[in-house]
Amino acid sequence: MDRSRLHGIVHVVNSLDYGGLERVVADLAIEQHARGMDVQVFSICQTGGFRDALEAAGVPVTVAGKRRTLDLGVLRLLRRAAAGADIVHSHNFVPNYYAATAMRGLRGRAVLVNTCHNMGTRLDNRRLRLLYRWSLRHTARVAMVGDQVRRRFVDDGIVPAPLAATVLNGIPVGRFSRGVEARARARERLGIPPDAAVLGCVGRLVELKNHRLLLACLPRLATAHPGLRLLLVGDGPMEAALRDEARALDIADRVVFAGACDDVPALLPALDVFVLPSLTEGLSIALLEACAAGLAVVASEVGGNPEIVRDGVSGRLFASGDGATLCALLDGLLGDAAQRARLGAAARDWVLGHASVEAMAEGYAGLYREALAA
Repeated sequence: MDRSRLHGIVHVVNSLDYGGLERVVADLAIEQHARGMDVQVFSICQTGGFRDALEAAGVPVTVAGKRRTLDLGVLRLLRRAAAGADIVHSHNFVPNYYAATAMRGLRGRAVLVNTCHNMGTRLDNRRLRLLYRWSLRHTARVAMVGDQVRRRFVDDGIVPAPLAATVLNGIPVGRFSRGVEARARARERLGIPPDAAVLGCVGRLVELKNHRLLLACLPRLATAHPGLRLLLVGDGPMEAALRDEARALDIADRVVFAGACDDVPALLPALDVFVLPSLTEGLSIALLEACAAGLAVVASEVGGNPEIVRDGVSGRLFASGDGATLCALLDGLLGDAAQRARLGAAARDWVLGHASVEAMAEGYAGLYREALAA
């Protein structure tokens, strides 16, 4: 990219609270800043989460603190930020609508680029779908985080094919350590016995992540693996219900609720198997991180999961909602350390080759060039 032409990038997000989308934006902005680009992050809502990490890396963050459905004060702040940029990069649907509205009639070089980070279930809301489609009239390019996501948006007529591109999510692979010492530190921190078999899942505690399916497998698995533990990293509205369910299944003493965490790489070595039973996914950052940590992974065959996991090669896949198959796969992996090691090594190799933060930054550099040329 001609950086003399690129005067600035403004990433627009709904918030920076801990989550996969927010992790991607933070890592991308920090990488772009490290490459000498003038980059800032604009959070529409009051936010915490990754703000400290961004500011510590030298990336300015504006917190607009939206108070109503369409906040004119937020639009004014965003318009001011966009006026000095070449690229305004929005992430998902409401941020794209805000950015497109703020930039209307703006004289200057700023062009709008959008990323769809998931399969768009929120667009079942007719009003949001109409607002997002309106905003696309003012958007130069739309990136999808995986080919499945791209097909969904284009085939459903939401995003015009000429605007659509695929840019895979990426993560800082070097952040993920492995080995006996990392495993011991993580287990000591979590209060998990050194010799326990441990399953784990990272993600918001929401219905779409389908943690209930995983909890339902635990009583059966615990019979074959007496020391079994389940680590759930994340918070959300389902936490109380999941705790109640664990008590009802008589497995509460086996489930560790770790809460939201800004240091997931330090916890992943505690696991033997990573499980992602989601009902829907885009290109899961949690799954990429588990692969980078060299873990054997089991994931539902939804969204972009099959783009990350080749069944039997770099992990195992099961049909969404199929608890019997999930239990059988987990039982087999917990009893086969060699298979876990083989799958984990292949998963890490795939991430190194296809889904590093450096590869993601290069992908967006190309997208920005196309947007500026358009």
